[in-house]
Amino acid sequence: MTIDLSSARWFKSSQSGAKTDCVEVAWLKAGHVGVRDSKNPTGPALIFTADEWSTFTAGLQEGEFSIS
Repeated sequence: MTIDLSSARWFKSSQSGAKTDCVEVAWLKAGHVGVRDSKNPTGPALIFTADEWSTFTAGLQEGEFSIS
C-alpha cells in the first residue's frame, strides 16, 4: 500500500508539551492513520487502517500494553 504523505497534517498529543521526542499522528485519506517519530519527520511512517487504529487505541485505553 502506498499513501502520499506530502500533504499530511501531523500532530502530537496535547500531553507532549514542548518535548521533541514524541510520536506524531496524521489522519489520512480513505480513513488511514499515519504514525511517525517527531525526531525524524522525513523518515518512515507506519500506516494503519481505521480498524487497526481503533483496535490499537482501544487496547491502550484498556491497559493491554502496560508494563508491569
